[in-house]
Amino acid sequence: MFAVIKTGGKQYRVSKDDVIAVEKLDGEDGETIVFDDVLMLGDKVGQPQVADAKVVGEVLRQFRDEKKIIFKKRRRKHHRRRNGHRQYLTLVKITDMGTGISVAPAKKAAAPKPEAVEAPADEKPVAKKAAAKTTEKKAPAKKAAKKTAKKTS
Repeated sequence: MFAVIKTGGKQYRVSKDDVIAVEKLDGEDGETIVFDDVLMLGDKVGQPQVADAKVVGEVLRQFRDEKKIIFKKRRRKHHRRRNGHRQYLTLVKITDMGTGISVAPAKKAAAPKPEAVEAPADEKPVAKKAAAKTTEKKAPAKKAAKKTAKKTS
C-alpha cells in the first residue's frame, strides 16, 4: 500500500519503510512525526484529503543539501550574477500509515543531569580583584612638542 502526502509545498509518494528527504521539519533524531495532510491512501483519493488518514515517520537526521548554483545572465548587457544556496532538509523513515492511527508522542531518553560540585567546607571562596583603573591620560608627546616649537619660532 502507498500514500501521497503533502509537506513543505511538495507531494511525496511513500510506502512503509521508505526513506525520504523533505523540507526541514521540527524534531530531533529519533522523534516521531505525523503527516496529517494525506492526499491519497491506497485506492482512496481525498477531496482534497483522505479523512482521518495519517502517515507516521521517524526522523533519522537533519542535514543540508548539496550547494545549488543560481546563475543569472542578461545577454549583451554585461550583467551576470552568481549565487549559491544549501537547503535544510530532514531525512524521514516512514514507519506506519493508515486511517484511525493513534500516535503517542515519542519520549526522549532523559539525559543525566550533571551533579553540582560542592566546595569543601574548610575552604573559603576566592574573591576576584577588580582591575586597577588608570587615571593618567597619555598625551601625544610628539604633537605637543611640534606645537610648542612652532609657537616659539
